[in-house]
Amino acid sequence: MKFLAIIQARLGSSRLPGKVLKKINNKTILEFLIDRLKLSKKIDKIVIATTSSIKDKKILKILKQKKISYYTGSEKNVLQRYYRCAKKFNAKNIIRITSDCPLLDYRIVDKVVTKFEKSKVDYASNSLKLSYPDGMDFEVFNFKTLKETFLNAKSKHDQEHVCPYMRRSKKFKLLNIPYKKNYSFLRLTVDHQDDLTLCNRIMEKLDNKSSFSLEDIISVYKNNKFIFNINKKHIHPKILKLNKGQVLWNRAKKSILGGNMILSKRPEVFLPNGWPTYYKKSKGCNIWDFDNKKYFDFSTMGLGTNTLGYANSEIDNYVIKNLKNGNMTSLNSKEEITLAEKLIEIHKWSDMAKFTRSGGEANAVSIRIARAACNNDKIAICGYHGWHDWYLSANLANTNKLNQHIIPGLNPSGVPKALKNLVFVFNYNDFEGLKKIYDQHKIGIIKMEVTRNIKPKNNFLKKIRKFATDKGIILIFDECTTGFRETFGGIHKLYDVEPDMAMFGKALGNGYAINAILGKKEIMQAANNSFISSTFWSEKVGFLAGIKTLEVMKKLRSWKIISDLGLLYRKKLKKCAETNKIKIEIEGIPSLTGFTFLSINHQKYKTFLTQEMLKRKILAYNRVYFSVSHTEKMINYYFENLSEIFKLIYDFETGKKNVDEYLEYPVSFNPFMRLN
Repeated sequence: MKFLAIIQARLGSSRLPGKVLKKINNKTILEFLIDRLKLSKKIDKIVIATTSSIKDKKILKILKQKKISYYTGSEKNVLQRYYRCAKKFNAKNIIRITSDCPLLDYRIVDKVVTKFEKSKVDYASNSLKLSYPDGMDFEVFNFKTLKETFLNAKSKHDQEHVCPYMRRSKKFKLLNIPYKKNYSFLRLTVDHQDDLTLCNRIMEKLDNKSSFSLEDIISVYKNNKFIFNINKKHIHPKILKLNKGQVLWNRAKKSILGGNMILSKRPEVFLPNGWPTYYKKSKGCNIWDFDNKKYFDFSTMGLGTNTLGYANSEIDNYVIKNLKNGNMTSLNSKEEITLAEKLIEIHKWSDMAKFTRSGGEANAVSIRIARAACNNDKIAICGYHGWHDWYLSANLANTNKLNQHIIPGLNPSGVPKALKNLVFVFNYNDFEGLKKIYDQHKIGIIKMEVTRNIKPKNNFLKKIRKFATDKGIILIFDECTTGFRETFGGIHKLYDVEPDMAMFGKALGNGYAINAILGKKEIMQAANNSFISSTFWSEKVGFLAGIKTLEVMKKLRSWKIISDLGLLYRKKLKKCAETNKIKIEIEGIPSLTGFTFLSINHQKYKTFLTQEMLKRKILAYNRVYFSVSHTEKMINYYFENLSEIFKLIYDFETGKKNVDEYLEYPVSFNPFMRLN
């Protein structure tokens, strides 16, 4: 036997079980491939090397019907299977083909085999250096090379994949036959349902002809590039030619727990394998990535921290000038007092302040103070309040309790079980639900966001204020997100409801780390004996940034500017959706507007929006945090592009086009639900 083609095949695929019996052009993948290879002028015989597993009996049934020779052997030691198969059929040379490459062009097989013969090498392939599409690759080697590999390759990897030892051992003469142009970014192999879908779409474009060539497939690609997006998410990142930000992200995941310090900035939230992820420079509402591409930021503006724009000159210059005298010393900075007095002046119901650097810390500190003041550990919460044990303990009793509070999937892993039944969740605008919690658990603290995605109804906030007063409950407002967005201070001022304590962060330092807890004197002083202290809460930079940020905000009336921009955005968003017949639900306060596609394909449409906006140099998803650096002109540019995207989404929604064929990256997902 001069050239024996051995096709390895089994039904035990984990990603697409039974894939070799899936159908292309009304034939099983295995039959389709066999029929294609029968057209080869160089293959003397085709043999299927399958396993002796009972589940692969279905393969044998097909082979017997088609009168195709076969060999059954080890399921895991594929090298052994190949060697014994080749020996049984007395092969001089072996062509190794995998059954997940059904579109393999027999002409390429003949070309490589011919060069293998002429070159007198031990091993030849068209994939030593990638140039052919994935799925057009195969290997040719002589029996002597296979035997030596079988006798010497002992690692599990070598035995599972047959040829790695041949390629790296330096014992054999190797030959690579490249394609005339690099098309390695095309994925024509079948390992997922998306791959199978693409193969069938290609066959439709080829009018189901069986004798097509690789050139025919490339012609389909050139004329129908969008359908090749169907399985693009499965292409190896190295082949995808990731942007520098994604390369850095893959590097970061190896050395940093979770990849970074905040899950909301993971690229998977926006566009897996496509989001720029890291910035080199920022100014106003512009960001430059590590590929030196400049983007308008119509996404999170630093997760809502930069209402005065990135790298605000007034604030940066003030901080830098004052830092020349030092940031941390053995003594305290006077600016700590100045910032506290300014915040208390803005919120006249408060008497004292405590500072932290992050919002999660501020929330935890507020709870410690409140528990010390009321001597009651039980809390009712409404909204998102950070990562600390006290908050996640709400999910110890029921892992779904926090799902309706901004972020589903918060796992209380690592939270002490002893904290169970101390924190109870109530829904926004559900005053009766809060009363029920009190009746059952006699809570001492109510902690809530004043508003986020929806507004209060039926005097909800005022009812809570009265209820807290009547029952002697400490009422805490978490304004880390909403503070300074609709008023000069907390958004609670807009609703004329005063808390007993409140937290402010994000916008307070315009990108510098500073968070504040304000409270009434009798509550704050009750925690004097509680240990609440941290070295870097005393650094000067946050206080400086907070002082200057308040000054610039007041001068510009920034809350008015960003709210007006948000109102303009909502008006245009509503019109854009109506014009393009897209059903959406708009939510949030104006300066922090979000929307949801009212479709089962919301997540796909959101991903597609991000993908297409990136092509237009706009960072965007389905939520916008506004800053004073945004302009009406920028908003108009945003909607010129959004309208084009909505037109396509309408075609997706009505079935005229398939969104999966237009997605060039995996669908975005909630990183809190998929941390690995």
